[in-house]
Amino acid sequence: MKKDKKKRKAETEGPDTPSTSHISSNPMEKKKQKRAVDKERRRVESEKKTEAKQVVVSSELKSNKSAAISPTTSGLPEFHIAVFKDLAAAEASIREAAANSLVAELLEVQKAYDILENKEVVEGQLKLEAEKDDGLNNCAPSLRYAVRRLIRGVSSSRECARQGFALSMTVLVGAVPCIKVDALLKLIVELLEISSSMKGQDMKDCLLGRLFAYGAIARSGRLTLEWTADKNTPYIKEFVGSLVWLAKKKLYLQEPAVSIILELVDKLPVEVSLNHVLEAPGLKEWFESAMEVGSPDALLLALAIREKTGVDNKDFGKLLPFPYSPSRLFSVEHLSLLSNCLKESHFCLPRTHSVWYSLVNILLPENVQQDFDPSAALNSTRKHKKGRKGSSAEEDIEKNLKNFCEVIIEGSLLPSSHNCKNLAFNVLLLLLPKLPTSCIYNVLSYKVVQCLKDVLSAKDTNLFKASQYFLREFSEWVKHDDVRRMAVIMALQKHSNGKFDCFTRSKTVKELMAEFKTESGCMLLIQNLVDMFLDEARASEETSDQSQTTDDNSEIGSLEDKDSIGAVGTSDFLKGWVVESLLNSLKHLSLDTNAKFRVQREILKFLAVQGLFSSTLGTEVTSFELEEKFRWPKSAISSALCRMCIEQLQLLLSNAQKGEGPQVVPSGLEANDLGAYFMRFLTTLRNIPSVSLFRSLGDDDEKAIKKLQAMESQLSRQERNLGPGIAKNKLRSMRYLLIQLLLQVLLRPQEFSEAASELVICCTKAFRSSDLLASSGDDEAEGDDSPEFMDVLVDTMLSLLPQSSAPMRTAIEQVFKCFCEDVTDDGLHRMLRVIKKDLKPARHQETDSENEDDDDDDVLDIEEAEESDEAEMDETAERYEHADDSETVVGVEGVSSELPVASDDDSDEGLDDDAMFRLDTHLAKMYNAKKNQAEKPKVVKIFSSLAHAFVNPHTTEGNEQLGQRIWGILQKKIFKAKDHPKGEVIEFPVLKSLLERNLVLAAKPFKKKKSASSLSKKKLSAALNRYKMINSLAQSSTFWILKMIDLKKRPESELEEVSCIFREKLEGYLDSKSTRMKCEFLKEIFKRRPRIGYPLFGFLLEKCASAKLQFRQIEALELVFEMLKSFVSSNPDDNSHFAKLGSHLAKLGCLVNVLLKNMPDKASRRADVRKFFGKVIQVLTDLEQRALFLEALEPDCEAQLRDMFPALNQ
Repeated sequence: MKKDKKKRKAETEGPDTPSTSHISSNPMEKKKQKRAVDKERRRVESEKKTEAKQVVVSSELKSNKSAAISPTTSGLPEFHIAVFKDLAAAEASIREAAANSLVAELLEVQKAYDILENKEVVEGQLKLEAEKDDGLNNCAPSLRYAVRRLIRGVSSSRECARQGFALSMTVLVGAVPCIKVDALLKLIVELLEISSSMKGQDMKDCLLGRLFAYGAIARSGRLTLEWTADKNTPYIKEFVGSLVWLAKKKLYLQEPAVSIILELVDKLPVEVSLNHVLEAPGLKEWFESAMEVGSPDALLLALAIREKTGVDNKDFGKLLPFPYSPSRLFSVEHLSLLSNCLKESHFCLPRTHSVWYSLVNILLPENVQQDFDPSAALNSTRKHKKGRKGSSAEEDIEKNLKNFCEVIIEGSLLPSSHNCKNLAFNVLLLLLPKLPTSCIYNVLSYKVVQCLKDVLSAKDTNLFKASQYFLREFSEWVKHDDVRRMAVIMALQKHSNGKFDCFTRSKTVKELMAEFKTESGCMLLIQNLVDMFLDEARASEETSDQSQTTDDNSEIGSLEDKDSIGAVGTSDFLKGWVVESLLNSLKHLSLDTNAKFRVQREILKFLAVQGLFSSTLGTEVTSFELEEKFRWPKSAISSALCRMCIEQLQLLLSNAQKGEGPQVVPSGLEANDLGAYFMRFLTTLRNIPSVSLFRSLGDDDEKAIKKLQAMESQLSRQERNLGPGIAKNKLRSMRYLLIQLLLQVLLRPQEFSEAASELVICCTKAFRSSDLLASSGDDEAEGDDSPEFMDVLVDTMLSLLPQSSAPMRTAIEQVFKCFCEDVTDDGLHRMLRVIKKDLKPARHQETDSENEDDDDDDVLDIEEAEESDEAEMDETAERYEHADDSETVVGVEGVSSELPVASDDDSDEGLDDDAMFRLDTHLAKMYNAKKNQAEKPKVVKIFSSLAHAFVNPHTTEGNEQLGQRIWGILQKKIFKAKDHPKGEVIEFPVLKSLLERNLVLAAKPFKKKKSASSLSKKKLSAALNRYKMINSLAQSSTFWILKMIDLKKRPESELEEVSCIFREKLEGYLDSKSTRMKCEFLKEIFKRRPRIGYPLFGFLLEKCASAKLQFRQIEALELVFEMLKSFVSSNPDDNSHFAKLGSHLAKLGCLVNVLLKNMPDKASRRADVRKFFGKVIQVLTDLEQRALFLEALEPDCEAQLRDMFPALNQ
């Protein structure tokens, strides 16, 4: 190599090349001379390359000419060597065509060569690089050349040369029998010799060339023919030994070498595999060292040969058990030995090694799914197998799979590197197509689920996408199978304590749960969730059937047993997830009424049993009356879980009440009324002596529950005797309110017993019948001074609202909806007072803001004395058109249990936002009872209460939905209503008070609290938006009130009072910076109501001329001009307006004098003043008052004004 470099250097440096000795010592000169030398050297090299290319082209032309001449000189057919170029083409079809063409030509050449008599003459003329000692003695020279060139071609890395040349070699060796196998094996070694000096790509090309060449021989079928011709042929052993040598040479060659051997084994009889393949040199040694080195390919080869032969052989070493059986192969001991081999298979990621496919086929045979019973699929989640009947083959498969997952997946791959974890996911996915549903729990084991949790909780890991893909494939696999889906959900949630979606930040479990849309699927889901709650896996030793009836009690376990098992039971969080999931499963159902009722009934029974009752003598009770067995967990559940069950039971009944009314099932024996079924179920379980309520109740609560049960039973009988209509709806809504109140008594004892008694009395009065009067025990005659039934009902429901749960409030809303026509004025006033009440006072109020809060509380209020004048007003307002009003937004959280019980005096206190929201809804629904009531004066009272609730920050802050609902009612049903309350029936003091308060609200500035600096931008923006809405409300209210004032011809004294109010506001607007009254707002008032502006025109001119704030003075000019226009637009026949205007010209001139003497500094304000002057002059010119106006000006100001407007000089 050194000599070649020196020679190339000598050739490059010609005689004219400047010598380095003549290079100047100047650095710059040195650089120039060096550039010249390099340029000359590159020129010489390029010329030599061009000459070399020309030589190559000429030699090819000569060879082609010789090939074309060969038929005439030698008598052999023409052989086109140009076909070799197409063997490296990227297109597979081109390679195949070239290979077929090459073989066809060579076959013709060989046939012609075989019939020649003087073969030596031909061999002397056409050698084509073929030599006589290559072992291809009976082959034509062209064939020899082709074989050698094909062998060299498989080592080329150019495009697809390996594939094309190997394909040609396969076809050629299989088609031409004169090519000897021993010669091929010898030529492969010689032409693709690997020397010790070879490194890098050269060695890789030779190794891959040998691999492709051996693969071509195996696929050609020649080895099978050799064995057929000679049973003792040595070529099979030599061939396999060569591949084993390749496999030992490089790791990346092991799997393809083994695949070639296996391809050969598939074509050979069994005895050949035993006598020839296993006897190949180096194979036994490779098997023996595979355990230590960790060779998955050796294991793959051993498994394949064993499967092919079916004969036990000690030649496999320790890779396979002796004697062999699947149970021995997948035993814990043997899998521990194989773990190193299998772990090393991760090197070929992202592709999965072939050994795993072989193991999966042995682990799960093809007919495995047919042998398993899908109905018993979920039994594998339970540790006990008592009562199961299965074949030994099924048990062996389950055991083998369990050992495989525990030893290989959990014990070897998951604790290792990221690549091994990725491999574990891929292997588990290989199991899916043939995985029995009963084995899902073994695949999705605790460690696998924990690994998924850890990976998916951190999105920046390399395994994140692999884990996502794993879950997607599992979800797709269970998509159309409810049993599989249920098993996956059980495994994921049980191993993550019910928090899989929370930990992984995904919706995997939620989406799987949403797929249960049929009755059978939902029943399967409910059954398995109940089993998870009861934690039967922990109770394997418990007796399977213990009965408990009203007459026979039997003890099942003791309290000590429960305490000992409680430590290992499922956690409260998991059980809580079960309770919530039962109700959520109903969201995605698309069933008919009867099927949905059956599903709801199963959920109701579970929630009622676990939430309301406990067994005093064991964990199982059988009721012969209901023909059902009820179970409890061996460890008593916590009181928090009991409360959760009751709350979910309330939600279930509330949702059932919102749905369609009860319908008769086809049998006609029972109506699909979930509330009625619950009451019968409750009564039946309470009659079992060994079943008691989960908590003891006081005497008052016990009496209340009995009264509620009796009243609900009476109302249920009445409802069944009625047809569809308003009366039936009233009975149904009241029944469900009784049921919800009963559950509320059980949920929070000693708080609702009094309300329950009052509600029972209301029911007695509302639904008068002989049986109800007898059951109530109230035989006293009603006096004239007894309160109205609806007043008592309203008071009772108002007292329930602040302490009730969301379903309870929904039931109250339904009662309001049905009884809204019967609400009296007193009841309506009480509801309005509740809406105005300060419901949520701030915990920490700043001292500086106390006065401001007091002002807010007084805004839009009406004095109590004024309320007495409205006692005879009727109910008002049209039907609220929003669809949202007919729906109830059910909250999740109830009111805190620390709230005191409301008394008769303060029954309207303590309501939360949800209660307020419902009261607002009740009001809107009560207005639906009568039409065309917007003109009634009671609207003023309703407006005052709703506006107060909207303005009060403690009512609407934090509850945007409530604020939006009130805003919608005020805007659409009051301000924009077609009719308005008649002015003559509304006292002027009421309107005056409302006007004053709304003008104060419109002028109120936006003030930041001291702590505003620490608030976020979002909160500040929300506060500013709320301020703008309140300001808009005040403006709309003012226009509405002024319209009512104008509806009646008011005396001058009242109009003067209105003018005084606006005079005060105008004075504050011009003199105070604190007021935020909008100029546009005042301008709109004077535009709509010019009668208000006429008396204020002179006052406005005076105040504007003497204004303390210049920017307000400039803004007020718009008001001045708006009033001035009103004189022009007034009735032209009425000369009084012109006379009034003439009396104000002197004041107008005074204002212009002041403005001309004190022109603003800012250009924009000066422009506004000039525009004002121009508009005034134009109006006065139209009114023919310009001369009088100019006389009112001072001389210098008049001259200045004439300079501004030259038209005045005409």
